[in-house]
Amino acid sequence: MKKITALMLTIILLASCKPKQAVLNEQSADEAKTTAQIVNGHYANEKSFKTLFIKADARYTDSNTSQKLSADIRIKKDEKILVSLKFLGITMAKALITPDNVSYYEKLNNTYFDGNYAMLSKWLGADLDYNKVQNLILGKAIYNLKDDAYTAKIENGLYRLSSNSGGIMKSFLFEGSNYLLKKELISQGGLDARSLDIQYPAHREYPKAVLPAEMKIDAEQKDRVTIHIEYNTVTFDEDFSFPYDVPSGFDQVFLD
Repeated sequence: MKKITALMLTIILLASCKPKQAVLNEQSADEAKTTAQIVNGHYANEKSFKTLFIKADARYTDSNTSQKLSADIRIKKDEKILVSLKFLGITMAKALITPDNVSYYEKLNNTYFDGNYAMLSKWLGADLDYNKVQNLILGKAIYNLKDDAYTAKIENGLYRLSSNSGGIMKSFLFEGSNYLLKKELISQGGLDARSLDIQYPAHREYPKAVLPAEMKIDAEQKDRVTIHIEYNTVTFDEDFSFPYDVPSGFDQVFLD
């Protein structure tokens, strides 16, 4: 009986410890490129999938708290995103994001929100919409790089695109082999000063796409929020549901 039990445990452990995809080799930028070459190179990294399921570890820190959670991220490309945050396997919060709406609930205070992107934009310190949130998860530049004029240069072994228009400074930095995004900086000064710093330290290549291996977000607007997400397992084009129902008795919160 003990031998059977040990064998079962070994099988379970082997099944649950699938090796991660190898981290993709990245190269330094060592040859000057035009803005168009960098932009076109970045968008050549096509994300050809219909659905995406990411299991990740997440750490959240602000001026009042620090939490380490697991995260399930489900994406139906260009249609909806469901994020579930769990602690010790128990769902503590969920967010459902569509092109028209942002909804979330959290069990710590028994509250929920249902509205537009103003709440999410205020929280992260940048004007967001569905495409920007989806691009953030996929490791693409959150802004459409073809909609603005950028200057290009090499900086610390990376290609850097920079612009300053409408009072908003944007910088995007790419590695040299596949123009994968390494860092983007969005900042705005004045009375409504805010900044957003997103970093992708490494990437992994899958049959359907190249995706970040991890993502670091540092957002500041009055308060400072830091988020670190490590992608553990990634699956493409599976059939799965997007279960989202606000538990009864929760109080709705509104924007100030």
